[in-house]
Amino acid sequence: MMIGELQLLEYEFTIRCGFFFGILMLMQLWEAMAPCRHSSSPRVMRWFSNVGLLTLGTIVLRAIFPLASLGVAAIAKEQQWGIFYTLPLTHWQTVVLSVICLDFITYLNHVLFHALPALWRFHRVHHADLDFDVTTGLRFHPVEILLSMANRMIIILLLGTPIVAVLIFEIILNATSMFNHGNVRLPAPLERLLRLFVITPDMHRIHHSAITKETNSNFGFNIPWWDYIFGTYRRHPLAGHQEMVIGLVEHQQDLRVVQLHWMLVFPFLNHLSKTEEPVLRTR
Repeated sequence: MMIGELQLLEYEFTIRCGFFFGILMLMQLWEAMAPCRHSSSPRVMRWFSNVGLLTLGTIVLRAIFPLASLGVAAIAKEQQWGIFYTLPLTHWQTVVLSVICLDFITYLNHVLFHALPALWRFHRVHHADLDFDVTTGLRFHPVEILLSMANRMIIILLLGTPIVAVLIFEIILNATSMFNHGNVRLPAPLERLLRLFVITPDMHRIHHSAITKETNSNFGFNIPWWDYIFGTYRRHPLAGHQEMVIGLVEHQQDLRVVQLHWMLVFPFLNHLSKTEEPVLRTR
């Protein structure tokens, strides 16, 4: 293993925190200066709960998977496990292909969390948010975080993903999740250009619509190409970005959705009603 990769393992947490807090602060500043929509629920409690959910998820993840994705990538390198170790590729070719492959797997993982009832129970915590801003990009149930990480670790072992590729991908994933959940406005020409290469807030906001057909679209987090290729892309919400309703239909008047303890128990409260069934099952 190269010295540089060992250093990545040693300083990985510091690197992640630096990018996370830097981008979070920039996005919140941008939202304050140029918001796209007005808030409809108590902002301070929402922010506290959404960030608190991420904090709990991170603690649980580190406790159950102490090696996490970078540790698994290190094991794959030491053992020379994975497809990429059998191919005549340069290191940076492998890095680029790894990032693209991991992004595709994330897209498929997102689709599955909508399609399977057991997974949708946890993912609907993310969709229950009545507003759409940078903290929505942090709002994932700890069980969903664990399952997503387990899936990613398996893929890393199968591919033989380099340590640096895993770190680059996860920093990009975290950054783009905060960006494309941002309550921000972009000039129309710039937004049309950007969505050719990255998921924009206008593109992903449609995915948080209370309308089933709109929720069942725009599954990407980083790269928009998968939605274009697999026919899950939707350009505009039916009601427009200002009038569209965010969240789950059955919880539009339910202010519990901003409470941290409710988010944690929500997947276990009751059976799914017809309007809360996985959106891919409605087609």
